[in-house]
Amino acid sequence: MNITFTNISGDTSLEQVQPASKFIPDWYKNIESYVGGAKTPNDDASGNNGTVKRCMPVFDAINAGYIITSPADIYVSIVDGKQHFKWAAFNLISFHPIEQALEHPLKNGYHYPKWQNPWAIRTPKGYSTMFVQPMHRESVFTILPGIVDTDEYYASVNFPFVINNPEFEGLIPKGTPIAQVIPFKRDSWTVQFGTEKEYKEHLKIIDKLQTRFFDRYKTMFRQNKEYK
Repeated sequence: MNITFTNISGDTSLEQVQPASKFIPDWYKNIESYVGGAKTPNDDASGNNGTVKRCMPVFDAINAGYIITSPADIYVSIVDGKQHFKWAAFNLISFHPIEQALEHPLKNGYHYPKWQNPWAIRTPKGYSTMFVQPMHRESVFTILPGIVDTDEYYASVNFPFVINNPEFEGLIPKGTPIAQVIPFKRDSWTVQFGTEKEYKEHLKIIDKLQTRFFDRYKTMFRQNKEYK
């Protein structure tokens, strides 16, 4: 399955979109896999001393999809009580008035700046794309997440965002991850509730988990995901 990123900026030197696996955050790379460095079971045999680095849901979230980065430096300043942005190149930032999302939980009192995405994205028929803040990564800003049916709409999708600390002033350097791009297959879903049968199946999974100290979910249940 292919996802297509088309450079619409007119700049042939634009850095390519890459899989999220190429942007593993430093905190994650540097943390030990096990508390104290030694791989040992817990004293009560309830599991082991693995850190978040051994958590496959976190690993899969960090590695999901693709990362779009800022193509140029951005400098944020506060002048006369207003937030200002300067950028080194590209038509990089536009704005939404605060009134367009006055009650949004991420509001910070200023207008909403918006990353002008230099990439148009297209997915195969029946597939949409989720755009989220790059997961488990430190950032001075947060984009407002969204979903676009990129099999039909494959023009550029831009990313409104907020500066997390309204008093922040400083540089957002070129190459900063600005959006995590995750394609997915659309389907229709209907909620239902489990019966005694599903409850017993749940108990079987719990019993199976308790037969191992290490990498339970990873070795017994996790399915591989690939983004190239």
